[in-house]
Amino acid sequence: MADVPPTPGDCGLLDVGDGNRMYWETHGNPAGAPVLIVHGGPGAGRSRRAHNQFDPDLFRIVLFDQRGCGDSVPSAADPSTDMSCNTTEHLLADMEALRCHLGIDRWLLYGGSWASTLILAYAQRHPDRVTGVVLIGVTMTRPQEVDWLYRGLRLVRPAEWQRFRDGVPEADRDKNLVEAYRRLMEHPDAAVREQAARDWCAWEDAAIAHETSGKPGQYSAKIDADRMAFVRICTHYFAHTAWLEDGQLLRDAHRLGGIPGVLIHGRLDLSAPVRTAWELAQSWPDADLRIIEDSGHTGSPAMAEAIADAVKRFTPPRG
Repeated sequence: MADVPPTPGDCGLLDVGDGNRMYWETHGNPAGAPVLIVHGGPGAGRSRRAHNQFDPDLFRIVLFDQRGCGDSVPSAADPSTDMSCNTTEHLLADMEALRCHLGIDRWLLYGGSWASTLILAYAQRHPDRVTGVVLIGVTMTRPQEVDWLYRGLRLVRPAEWQRFRDGVPEADRDKNLVEAYRRLMEHPDAAVREQAARDWCAWEDAAIAHETSGKPGQYSAKIDADRMAFVRICTHYFAHTAWLEDGQLLRDAHRLGGIPGVLIHGRLDLSAPVRTAWELAQSWPDADLRIIEDSGHTGSPAMAEAIADAVKRFTPPRG
């Protein structure tokens, strides 16, 4: 299957309330096995290539942009957009509204990084609506994970972290940096917001700079509006640790009983260390953990092969 941006078979803007309209699109066979592709970030917007993992003759492929990003409206890049209507609970309700809108009974869930947090929360809320789960770069957005990425990782990238720390007001530098950046992204001065977004993305890139087999530098490469929406949403979610209780997704992993899963994680992932995926696998007996030795957070050829193998596991037979 060609690695080209897809042409939707169907698409639209679904009114999900609070003045928000969520962009969605479908591809492949309308009678095929449904799969929902959930994007990361949070706020990164839907992938233009993830659909290529799925045979369009056998799958009904659904993609969507989470609130505030991509082609969903309003955009979080607009400082007037109300972020109080953009929480994990809202996103879970949006996913369920989309399932009902499309007339889908049950679907496979696929995604990586932040998407794994959202997928786990959805699957634990609606286990009867999930046929299986494929997670890449597993995260659960626990306080310890957020603290590692935005403070602990200074042990590996001290100079880059110093610049990240210096991007907030001096009075905030020994406090919660994520919250400090969240406040900067709400600043009335556009220049302040833009500089904060650039500094945030520079740190995100530093965390993956060693991943030469993957895609280092991808965060700062975002165009202006996408970068602004991405950072505003990221800081909003991570400052609140996704409105999840500490350890909630691990504690409630028993709700995934009977749902087959594949967890794919890079051994060299500094931004999301492999322990999170390992802990989840210990609590979810129906999930298989694949650790990719040469991969970080952004992948490698070996990780691509593991993803393809995982998708094959859930691909229905022809005929």
